[in-house]
Amino acid sequence: MLKKQTVWLLTMLSLMIVLSVYYMTQEPQDVAYINSGEEANDSDTEHVSSNTTDTDVDGDASVDDVSNLGRDELFTTIRMDLQDERSAKKSRLEEIIESSSATAEEKKNALSEIDVIEQIETKETILEESILASNEYQDVLVRNDGEVVHVHVKVDELSRTETVNIMQMVYDEFGEVTVDVNFQPTTTES
Repeated sequence: MLKKQTVWLLTMLSLMIVLSVYYMTQEPQDVAYINSGEEANDSDTEHVSSNTTDTDVDGDASVDDVSNLGRDELFTTIRMDLQDERSAKKSRLEEIIESSSATAEEKKNALSEIDVIEQIETKETILEESILASNEYQDVLVRNDGEVVHVHVKVDELSRTETVNIMQMVYDEFGEVTVDVNFQPTTTES
């Protein structure tokens, strides 16, 4: 019988192969280039950043090193990467729980961390659905990296009122946290 790690690895490898073939057979599309901590050179990406008291608009993009993806695949790719990262972390924590050499305290902490990860995932999903239901956005991506809750909305324009409403939804779900709201236009220039 195959171990969970082996199955996970084989699944990820086959997914990578399928996606590689898919991207190689696609015609060139508009490209979104977003790097963490660097200024965005793409005029299609607007950014609204806020902590609990102020909002400012600048040209930063804060999606973790995802580049050269078409607009339709960007949110899906980020979701998959985030899900893979969290699954790997949960697997490591489950190994601690199943380990005979781990202390009761280590097992308790591992269970607690798994619960926190699952709670964050649930809150992100609820928030995505709430934001989508509140307005007719094409797509919404919510990521909590522990320090900042990033909200990415696929819409042509995001008004200040909509941004404030989104921030309030985040506060309602996560409490007083730093919120980063971005939008990515849906229209393409062909």
